[in-house]
This record gives sequence, structure tokens and C-alpha cells, in this order.
Amino acid sequence: MKRAIYVLMMVAGLALTSCEKDEVGGTATQSLAGEWVVTVDAVDANGETVIEDPFDSGHIMMNTYNTAANTATEMWVDDLTNFWEFKVKVKADTQTLTFATEGAAQNAVYDCKVTIDGGKVLLKAATTPSGMPADSIVFYVGFDDDDNPAAYGYAKYKVSGYRYTGLAADN
Repeated sequence: MKRAIYVLMMVAGLALTSCEKDEVGGTATQSLAGEWVVTVDAVDANGETVIEDPFDSGHIMMNTYNTAANTATEMWVDDLTNFWEFKVKVKADTQTLTFATEGAAQNAVYDCKVTIDGGKVLLKAATTPSGMPADSIVFYVGFDDDDNPAAYGYAKYKVSGYRYTGLAADN
């Protein structure tokens, strides 16, 4: 009988301890991090659109995410090889939801320099194709191996879009 009570107490103890939930924390840049549905336009030095979707890419996916150091002051901007094949580390400010490179930064995908400026995330500032509000992202990007700007009258590219929702109606 004592043995049965002892086994019952062990089972009850295990059941109670297995119900505890561990607190799962986020990353240091979680307010800026995400998967984004964006479009890319060529813009002049004033940010005015010169060529809409110059490469006929339509909507593309890209990511922003924390670095291995997981600090609130830097993150990766990665086009997942959907546009220019770039992945670059930027300085981030999670309080103002802004990001940019400090001058030209080395591309982690291949040998070229990338400049990102004016990067910001605007909370609930976008409307998805299904009509739902979502966070918005916008930034300007330039590449030192882009030899077309002078020929076509643009200075850099404007990347803008909304946070991916996962809903089929928003793809």
C-alpha cells in the first residue's frame, strides 16, 4: 500500500511540474524584425519614383532579423536573393524603429558594397491586399556595382511594403 501511495505521489508530482510553462523571450530587435512583402522602385536623389518596378519583380519577400550578438543596435536586412542578392548588417534603433548602414557596408552574399538609408518601420501604417492593417517598412538602398543609375536617371532604389501576415489573401 505504501508503495502504491509513493508511486501515486510521484505521478502527481510529475504531472504538476510538467504543467509549468517556460517564458519564451523575443530577440533584441523584435520590434524591427520580420518577414516583409515589398516592392522596389528606382528613385531619383529626391526620392521621387523614376521607374516603377524596374526589374518586373512584382512583390518580393525579404527579411529583417537580429544578428548573432542579439543586440538592439544592429540587425540584418536580407532580400533572400529576390532582388539584388544582398544581406547587409545595419545599425538599428528599436526605440525609433529606424535603421541604416553607416556609409557603405559589405554585402554578405557577394563582393559589393551596399548603402541603406532612411529605413523605418511604421506600426499599423500599411493596408494588406485583404484590407487588414499591418506594419509598414520603407528604406532606400544603393549598390556600388549598379552601373545603370546615370543611364536611366535614378540614384537608388526605394523598397517599401508590409509585414507578411501568412494569410493567402495577402500574398
